[in-house]
Amino acid sequence: MPFFLGIDTSNYTTSAALYSPETGIVHKKKLLPVKNGECGLRQSDAVFHHTRQLPDIIEELLCGFDGKISAIGVSSRPRDAEGSYMPCFTVGHGTARSLAAAMKVPLYTFSHQSGHIAAAVFSAGCTELLGEKFLAFHVSGGTTEAVIVSPDDENIIREDIAAKTLDLNAGQLIDRIGVMLGLGFPCGMELEKLASKNTSRIKPKATLKGCDCCLSGIENICRRAFESGASKEETAALCLSCVELTLEKMCDALLEKYGDIPVLFAGGVMSDMLIRERLEKKFNAHFAQPEFSADNAAGTAFLCGMKHKG
Repeated sequence: MPFFLGIDTSNYTTSAALYSPETGIVHKKKLLPVKNGECGLRQSDAVFHHTRQLPDIIEELLCGFDGKISAIGVSSRPRDAEGSYMPCFTVGHGTARSLAAAMKVPLYTFSHQSGHIAAAVFSAGCTELLGEKFLAFHVSGGTTEAVIVSPDDENIIREDIAAKTLDLNAGQLIDRIGVMLGLGFPCGMELEKLASKNTSRIKPKATLKGCDCCLSGIENICRRAFESGASKEETAALCLSCVELTLEKMCDALLEKYGDIPVLFAGGVMSDMLIRERLEKKFNAHFAQPEFSADNAAGTAFLCGMKHKG
């Protein structure tokens, strides 16, 4: 039985996964430590923590494993674009190169964004999408983009940017508001819990320029609301409602431009059920299961298996 090892060392998560076409995916991950009150990590710190955590993650994943790894896949860059680079991915790439050489198996590199999309497709049970063109949103702390995904002989899938944020990423916005409210980083889950308790009426706003979005204004709206006496619950709900409305308007504009094609939402922000509910209903959209929404190596392992099959 063939097994495929996937590795991903993103800006906030160390992860590894094993994929087999017969048994599915098992993955392990660990968040990078961020000090209370801070909204992120310097790349030098991220590299240091990945270097410490990745051996433990791989040991935990392979503990008791007695099969044969046929190939290794790794996220080596943020996206498939010229010049796309982030130091944290060098940790996973270097480890994968060493393992592939020691095991004498092929090494395949993919983008972090491709891994997110593949994990969403796999967990949503719609792998048939990989054989056609579709619209995918990648919404996280490091990225807020909509891409047109199409089959590609070299990397299994190809993403062409169709729309993006012109300032803040959605995950950055959520974390900034969460830290302002005294929540621990990353703030998504706690902010969702607060928002679910809100009983006040919310009037969300969204700013688009063409199909692109601007999110920094939402941060200002939420800060002013909180400083003017809005409760934590109301402020959290306002933030998430504005993000949802922004994505909804972006999707409307993109479907008008590109036609009636399938829609997929991936990335850590899309594990928020308050955001997901309306988008899923309106666009009949596909969503990653929550455990596959945030950063993980599952999609990379799955792409590795597909690439190895040819």
